[in-house]
Amino acid sequence: MSDEDPPPPEGIGRGDLLVAALVGVLGAGGALLLPALSAQDSEVAVGVPALGSAAWWLVVVVLLAQAGALLRARTAPRAVLLVVTALPLLLVLLAPGALFSLTALATVVAVFFAALAGSERRGLAVLAVAFALVAGGQFVNELRLDELPVGFALGGALAQALLLIGAPLLAGLFMAARREAERARRGEAAALRREQDGLVQAAISRERTAMSRELHDIAAHHMSGIALMASAIERQVESDPLAAKHSAAQIRAQSRTVLEDLRRVVGLLREDAAAARSVETLAAVRELVDARREAGAEIDVVVLSARDDAPLGTGIGALAQLVVYRMVQEALANAAAHAAGARCTVRLDDRGDALVVTVSNDRLASAAAGPGSGFGLLGMRERAEMIGAELASGPTEGGGWEVRLAVPREQATDRDIEDSGRESA
Repeated sequence: MSDEDPPPPEGIGRGDLLVAALVGVLGAGGALLLPALSAQDSEVAVGVPALGSAAWWLVVVVLLAQAGALLRARTAPRAVLLVVTALPLLLVLLAPGALFSLTALATVVAVFFAALAGSERRGLAVLAVAFALVAGGQFVNELRLDELPVGFALGGALAQALLLIGAPLLAGLFMAARREAERARRGEAAALRREQDGLVQAAISRERTAMSRELHDIAAHHMSGIALMASAIERQVESDPLAAKHSAAQIRAQSRTVLEDLRRVVGLLREDAAAARSVETLAAVRELVDARREAGAEIDVVVLSARDDAPLGTGIGALAQLVVYRMVQEALANAAAHAAGARCTVRLDDRGDALVVTVSNDRLASAAAGPGSGFGLLGMRERAEMIGAELASGPTEGGGWEVRLAVPREQATDRDIEDSGRESA
């Protein structure tokens, strides 16, 4: 049984009590009403026992027994059907008459619940036995009343049994089919959710693996610089102590940066050996845009700097620059896939306390592009969280789409170098 399936019924529920009570009340009401009518109309009086007679009490007992059996119609529907259709045979043998027809209501309810239980071979056999019991009881009851010839009595009994069994059977099978269809839909929806969760987890795993590869490249980049500065210190210790101290401060800053980068993605493992890759920086964003332009994309680049002489992205570490590059790359790829032909703008604002990178296009995705998987934004968001940046995306006032990344600067590294220089002085 799937997680979406309802638990099997146990015990007697409020609905069972309601159904049994309704059948019992209607049967008892008919047992009271027919004798009252027979006292006023001689035609109705044929086959109707007197109120309070032994035959009348037997009818009431049978009707109440049927109603009591229906209390288990949900938990044991086939057994209840056999009991409900067999009880009227007592009336045929001991008190045949018009009140026999009052037992039909309980039969209809029992057949309905049996149909809901399923239509496997055992269920069909039980329905066949119930049909024979209903038809046989009706046939014998008509013969004992001497109202109809044998042929007419048999035909009428078969027709009545077909009606009492067939109508609720069709209704029950219809309800069972709808219930199974709804259960199948719920199961399919649950399977789709599990599949989607699996795809999301796979996408997250791929992104983390890619980030671990990139971190390896960044660490290698930093360690290469540290090795060069360390070799320079050996020559500067005697000839230029001040420069040697400054180089030592730079080594300490570089070491702290690489350690912080390693700490952010600790636990992520590489799945395979990485090929030779370059470490993408902010300067490589222009190369990325140029490559897109050569492919036919219309892309504008806007760079806003605090000072003309300051390099772009001062205070933005190598890992953060790589995240910016990947964000621009993914945003441009999404625009090409979901808003083909739209004009894009890449804006790098380096004037504030944070580097703000915005990628926007001038129109939303077309209906023909289909819904996106969401994995691109998922990867962007995880990368942004890794470096403490803020990522936002959504439609623009002009009817387009925008992705915005705010990357904080790493001020500690610069202060360490400056403090070391003052100490040297």
